[in-house]
Amino acid sequence: MNQPASPRFLALDVLRGMTVFFMIIVNTPGSWDTTWAPLKHAAWHGFTPTDLVFPTFMFVVGNALSFVEKKWNGLPDGKVLWIITRRTLIIFLLGYLMYWFPFVHWNEAHELVANPIANTRIMGVLQRIALGYFFAALMIRYLKEATAVRIAVVLLLVYWLLLLLFGDKSDPFNMLTNAGNRFDLWLLGENHLYHGEGVPFDPEGLLSTMPSIANVVFGYAAGKFIAAKGKTWEGLTKLLLTGFAVISMALLWHLVFPINKKLWTGSFVLLTVGIDCVLLAALSYVTDFLGRTKWTYFFEVFGKNPLFIYLLSEIGAILLWFVPIGEKRQPLYSWLYENIFIHAGAYLGSFLFALAVVMFCWLVGWIMDKKKIYVRV
Repeated sequence: MNQPASPRFLALDVLRGMTVFFMIIVNTPGSWDTTWAPLKHAAWHGFTPTDLVFPTFMFVVGNALSFVEKKWNGLPDGKVLWIITRRTLIIFLLGYLMYWFPFVHWNEAHELVANPIANTRIMGVLQRIALGYFFAALMIRYLKEATAVRIAVVLLLVYWLLLLLFGDKSDPFNMLTNAGNRFDLWLLGENHLYHGEGVPFDPEGLLSTMPSIANVVFGYAAGKFIAAKGKTWEGLTKLLLTGFAVISMALLWHLVFPINKKLWTGSFVLLTVGIDCVLLAALSYVTDFLGRTKWTYFFEVFGKNPLFIYLLSEIGAILLWFVPIGEKRQPLYSWLYENIFIHAGAYLGSFLFALAVVMFCWLVGWIMDKKKIYVRV
């Protein structure tokens, strides 16, 4: 995710930064048991504010592509293909290594033993971003914008059809028997899947990555539109109306294809894209039309080094869970919450813990910005 090419499109910069900010907030509560409901994902069908964070991350990757595309003009296809492939491999590998990190764990005898690669999760957040970027970037490079958008719509429909044909006939959207999970189990094996649901099921599986490509493509289209007409009343109105229209289509589709983040259903894609368009229109109105920009720098710090700051938050949390403290060898992560933050109350303390993590990450990002250090891949 590159630094924004131009300060003129402040709304895009702020949306990117807000996405990173909220992603850290929802990923690092003091305790998942005492987290406010809006900061949790929907258990299955349905939608919470937290469910908007990851697809918006994909959406802003598409926004960035609308600017990066200009840098590719004049470059030979082989050079562009290498840039896309290299970036995809780096992001995917970073995600994979993050799940393997710190490569060792404590056994019952309090000894460090290696984490076997045979039990390492293969797919994940960064891996989905990498694959979504790869296929969307190829479409954007070699196809017209309208064609890329049409293909994105086809991907949503094909994914729906695959779930209906190859999932459980009586309940094709079941967590364990949906077509995506069956495919992941067959190709990757249960040891390489996410087990956070208590069963081998990966919400960032291979098949469900297909519809997420649409989030990137639609984000690209929105970025192109904003670059052309984003600072006019006509552009603002069209973006806002498009957002509401897409949300309406999502709610209608939900009647037969439920909104579900963990399955990344087509209705979920449309809902999140529609909300993102509305958010962009609102941010553009505040920053470009009202000129109120004093508050934006806080989020711009996150947006200037999004990949680095996200990795910093995740690796930091992993290390806090890894380091034991006290005679009971309690993870430092839970010790900090139970001995410091919980005094503010179980739920408020859990939120303040996440806020402390995000502010630490912001401070690192602020120092990097002051030193003009921007990590790109």
